[in-house]
This record gives sequence, structure tokens and C-alpha cells, in this order.
Amino acid sequence: MQIVQSIGQALFTSFSMFWEILWPLILGFTLSGIVQAVVSHRAMAKTLGCDGPRCLTFATLFGIASSSCSYAAVALARSIFLKGASFTAAMVFELASTNLVIELGIILIVLMGWQFMAAEFVGGILMVIFIALLFRLTLTSRLVQMAKTHAEKGLMGRMEGHAAMDMSVSGGSFFSRLFSRRGFTAISQYFVMDWASVWVDIVLGLLIAGALATWVPNSFWQAFFFTSNPTLAKIEGPLVGPLVAIVSFVCSVGNIPLAAVLWKGGISFGGVVSFIFADLITLPVLDIYRKYYGWKVMGYILLTFYITMAAAGYMVEFLFQALGIIPQDRKVVAITEGIQWNYTSILNIIFLVLAAILVIRFFRTGGIPMLRMMNTPEQEMAHHHG
Repeated sequence: MQIVQSIGQALFTSFSMFWEILWPLILGFTLSGIVQAVVSHRAMAKTLGCDGPRCLTFATLFGIASSSCSYAAVALARSIFLKGASFTAAMVFELASTNLVIELGIILIVLMGWQFMAAEFVGGILMVIFIALLFRLTLTSRLVQMAKTHAEKGLMGRMEGHAAMDMSVSGGSFFSRLFSRRGFTAISQYFVMDWASVWVDIVLGLLIAGALATWVPNSFWQAFFFTSNPTLAKIEGPLVGPLVAIVSFVCSVGNIPLAAVLWKGGISFGGVVSFIFADLITLPVLDIYRKYYGWKVMGYILLTFYITMAAAGYMVEFLFQALGIIPQDRKVVAITEGIQWNYTSILNIIFLVLAAILVIRFFRTGGIPMLRMMNTPEQEMAHHHG
């Protein structure tokens, strides 16, 4: 009976966190769909053919305008790399598309506070700068050629069909595209496809977060994160954060509930930020790098990304400490207070109606075949559309 009660409490905590982030998720994916509907993928490869500041700036902007799904970001990065983008620009695109997207910032504000949203965006820009410098110093032409040769084999990853789909609307002004029937359809398509690509990670992240919040005592977290020694905690946090992310198996926005549990448990500010950054080096994503680029390049990506994420965590901690804006309250409302009838519930109802409208539009405009092609290899996608 105690086991059943314990499982029930964990599931309730998971659902409480889901209820807290539901409307931000819907709003974020809607805004992301709007941006993607008017920004085409077609010019990416031509624009990102160099390693200079201009190309990397465009890679960052394209990433911001993209989906937050880690798997789709990795698949699209390989696609634009094969079409002419530099390896550095492709990796910068990945970092931006999972750390600088709209929905991530909204969820962080609601679940953890505006400081974490600010830290995520500041840290995301820092990671772009760090990876560009690190690649310039260490990336060899031989390694790039190895990556390209292996990528051309076309081994299957995940969400390649989703990454290859470009439903954006061209022609006319921004607002004419946005408010056209085609624009509405494109928004609904991106909205549903993005949800379909990350729902597993969101559910997995919520379940793991609920279990950890319910079953793991605070004393364990406090000992693990050295909360009794603030200096040591600040040193350990950004180093341990990405390592925890690697073994969590949770990518994309699904790791935000886990980050909330770690923050409540006592991890440093820089540590929780570096944990959020590390959704691109989880074990499933590393396996995709191995398939796409080979073992050596996978190891290079893991090492350089880990250094970049930890360094960004330290810099964010130092900067926010100097500004005096690191939050002192570690309470997470969704964990401590549960579901209540408040503005969150009202907003959830409103945005569920919006989601229903977009989902209905998606299915009325041929959405089911698109869902079936989400994991179709890009080569087959091109042949199908051809």
C-alpha cells in the first residue's frame, strides 16, 4: 500500500508540473510555429558556408527561428552541413535551436523564474562564442572531412523527416504571409509536428522529475551538491550539471522539470543552467552523432560541447552573482503547492482551446501523412516530394 501511495504521489507531482507549464508550452510552440512559417529553410546552407562572424550570426538567428526539438535540430544540422554549411555553423545552429528558442524562455519564467530565462539566453550567446573560438583553435580540416564522409552515408537518426519538412510560406509581406490561409495552415503544421517530436521527452522528463522530487530526500541532494560549502558547490555545479544531463536521456524542453528538481535540491545556479544547456549531449543524441559523423567526431563534439556548456555555466554564475540577481528562494511552486484554481488554470483552458483550433486545422489539411513521415530519411523525403 505504501508503494502504491508513493507512486501516486510521484505521478501527482509530475502532473502538477505539467499543469504549471502547459499554457507556456502551447504559447511557446505557437509563437515558434509563427516564426517558422515565415522563415524558409532553403537559404540556410548558402548563408552558412563560412566560419566567420556573419555566418555564425545567421546560424544563431536561424536556430532561434527553429524548433526546440534536439533530434530535429541535430538532423537539420547534418542536412545543412551536407548542403554546404560549415561544420562550425551547423553546430552553432544546433546550440541556438535548443537554447535560444521562444518556448524554452517562457517555460523557464513560469516554472523557475525570469533569472533562469535570462541566464539561458545570456549563456546561449556565450556558448556560441565559446564554440566558435574552440573550433577555430582545435577543429582540423581532416576531422571535418571525416564528418562529411560519414554523413554522406546517410545513416538514420531520429526526426529526420520532420527536420527535412519546410512548410514556410513565401511571397508577399510578413503580415500577408502570416494572416493568409496558407500561413495559418503552416503554423498549425509546425505546431503539431513540434509537439509530436518532443512529447516523449516532455513526458519522460516530467515522470523522472516527479519521481526524484517525491522519492529522493533533500538530504541526499544537499550532500551531493555540497550545499554546506557554497564555494565548492559553485565549482562542482557546472561540471556535474552536464554529466547528470548526459545520463538522464531527456532532451529538449523535457529537461526543464528536471532542472527545477535539481535547483530545489541545492545545485548551484551555474550548475542548473549548464544542465539545461546539455540536452545536446544526452546518450541518445550522442548515439545519433556516432551514426551521422563517426566515433571520433562524436567524441570531439562531446568534449567541446561539454567544455563549452560548463564554461558558460561558470560565466553565467559569475556575471549574475556580480549583478546580485541570482535567486535565493529555491521553492518550486509546481512541486510544493500542486494544482490550484488560479491564473494558471484559466490560462491553460484558454490555450487548450487555441491548441484544439490548431490541431483541427492540421488534420483538416492533410496532417496525418506528415506525421507518418516524421522519421523518414531525408533522401526518401526528397524522392517522395519529387
